[in-house]
Amino acid sequence: MAATEDARVVSGESGIGTLLRAALPSLPGIGSLPGVRKSGGRFDGLTVTRPPVTVERDHVEAYAAVCGFPAKDTAPPTYPHLLAFPLHMALMTDPTFPAPAIGMVHLENSLTQHRPVRMGETLDVTASVAPAKPHPKGKVFEFVTTVHAADPDGRGELVWESTSTYLRRGAGDAGASWGTELPDVSPGATVWRLPADLGRQYAAVSGDYNPIHLFPVTAKALGFNRQIAHGMWTLARSVAQLENRLPDAVRVDVAFRKPVFLPGKVAFGSRALDDGYAFTLTKPESQTVHLVGRTTSL
Repeated sequence: MAATEDARVVSGESGIGTLLRAALPSLPGIGSLPGVRKSGGRFDGLTVTRPPVTVERDHVEAYAAVCGFPAKDTAPPTYPHLLAFPLHMALMTDPTFPAPAIGMVHLENSLTQHRPVRMGETLDVTASVAPAKPHPKGKVFEFVTTVHAADPDGRGELVWESTSTYLRRGAGDAGASWGTELPDVSPGATVWRLPADLGRQYAAVSGDYNPIHLFPVTAKALGFNRQIAHGMWTLARSVAQLENRLPDAVRVDVAFRKPVFLPGKVAFGSRALDDGYAFTLTKPESQTVHLVGRTTSL
């Protein structure tokens, strides 16, 4: 969609600078400064967009290689999330957003590819977040992204959309929904060995340099025993395993259950449904569930 009057235009860039802005509200002393402090007060929602972005083959192929997709003339179904990620960070780091970005937990992701995105295609990307909803463990924010084919005359074709759900822990509502219910899948026999630097590999192509994904020391500073894989990598790698069985128009829903520590191993399992596939990632030794998901043909 072309930029709307109520959408603030941001650069669309991400990296270390974005991470620093995200971290400031969580730093002792600095986090209480005017213009940095998150008040937790009233929030009516926010929308941002970026200048039209052209899908570059080199970037798509680098992403595909990290996530296990084959090289093609179209982008993987999960790739447009990279175009939206800087907008999500712009929303989280906006002074009006009521919660610090560091500490937000990615609970769920739902994406819909209406048709494949072509190499060299120019796209309009817009993201918005509404006021929080109650959750048993705090409150959740839903970041909604739409990707349209660029059209100088106005609204272009909708090609991709997603909803990313993040939890801010705190006082919860016992009567609130725990989230999307997804079909059960037995643990699989396909095992992937994940290297210690997987988080750094994914950060290099995605721009997501959250310290919990990078090194043991940076992850420990935020409460993890060692670095963990990006949730969106686990989603992408799972979709890549099914990619040759998915239609051009497809919806993918996942719930992130437990972090995947690096280095480590995960087992992928799937089963056919009437209209798609259910899938899961588990820890081979304990059968701990890291991710559950499903695809739906459209």
